[in-house]
Amino acid sequence: MAKHLDLEEQEQLDQLKHFWRQYGNLITWVLIVVFGSFAAWNGYQYWQRSQAAQASAMYDEVERAAQSGDLSRLERALGDMKDKYGGTAFAQQAGLLAAKTFYDKGNVEASRSALAWVADKASDEGYQALARLRLAGLLLETKAYDEALKQLSGSFPKDFEALVADRRGDILVLQGKKAEARADYEKAYKGFDERSEYRRLVEVKLNALGVDPRASAAVAPAASGSAAGEKP
Repeated sequence: MAKHLDLEEQEQLDQLKHFWRQYGNLITWVLIVVFGSFAAWNGYQYWQRSQAAQASAMYDEVERAAQSGDLSRLERALGDMKDKYGGTAFAQQAGLLAAKTFYDKGNVEASRSALAWVADKASDEGYQALARLRLAGLLLETKAYDEALKQLSGSFPKDFEALVADRRGDILVLQGKKAEARADYEKAYKGFDERSEYRRLVEVKLNALGVDPRASAAVAPAASGSAAGEKP
């Protein structure tokens, strides 16, 4: 009986050896990948936390440089931020802050460069949209109208659509395209909340083009009501 068990065990052992010869490498690599991925995930989480902490510290340096008004220091700090932590939200915030500071200090080209970087590199669609809007405004001021319109082409987050339409209207007015400007202003007017101060500003722009958006809004329901009353 013992001998039978020994033979049975030997047979099982031989089967295991055959199995490992055939599949052992595959199983080993799968385990390495699984455990390696787990270790990499933990390492990545640690790396992300470390990156965020370091990026935050560097953003503080950008902020201090902006507050001091030292543009050379600001340019260096922003350059370091872009080189080392360009993929972080802190870098995108730093780019927008630097752009505003450069603009306020009269360095339009540096402001434009910072905004273009955020518009091109930002992973957050909100920061990207904000950079594109500001860049379009800056290009408008320098009369680079076609370039400004390019910044406003393509898709934007819904919360920015009214702002984009308003900015497009501004550019089109300066290009003498009043009919197109009116269409964009009307889109902006409808997109803003009724209590928004920005909506009142768009209303003034429409008035300047000979359009009363309030009257248009009042006529539309009346017209639809009349049409409904005519139905048999």
